[in-house]
Amino acid sequence: MFSMRMFVAIRPPEGVRDQLADFLAPRDGMTWIDPAQWHLTLAFLAVVPEHREADLVEALERTALRHSAFELQLAGAGAFPNALETRVMWLRPTVDLTPLATGIRHAANSVGATPDGQSFVGHLSVARPRRPIDARRWLQVLDTFASAPWTVTDVELISSYLGEGPRRRPRHETIASIPLAR
Repeated sequence: MFSMRMFVAIRPPEGVRDQLADFLAPRDGMTWIDPAQWHLTLAFLAVVPEHREADLVEALERTALRHSAFELQLAGAGAFPNALETRVMWLRPTVDLTPLATGIRHAANSVGATPDGQSFVGHLSVARPRRPIDARRWLQVLDTFASAPWTVTDVELISSYLGEGPRRRPRHETIASIPLAR
């Protein structure tokens, strides 16, 4: 039985990705994440049995229809695990994504695609320094960014293939685009 690494996420539209890429372009000295990989993870599913993929899509579709499309913007910066020992820098969504993420996680769990046990923090990762850093100055810069707002109309189920992308990064493949209620 084959299993896959997947996640459910919101992907910013091309215009927002372009806006953020333009903002980051002149800022050398940081390992910025490829804009093609930018997303807001709602649930990470380390093991999805291949024979349950269709069940997972159906469960996600039922859950998504209980959530209406909404306006979202990225504004404000943060870091994991903290600003003094940063491993990941991120931008914050202006909307609390917890209710949607909780529903998505329950749907995945109901078909045997158990989400990771991490507490949910809505974010879009923009940088992964090669080693932990004091990121306070970087976070001040990122805090000045505010994206254009966009309407989130769907979530995506995405397969992640570690080490198969450019420069040994993960390669992401959208398996299903799942509409929210309109």
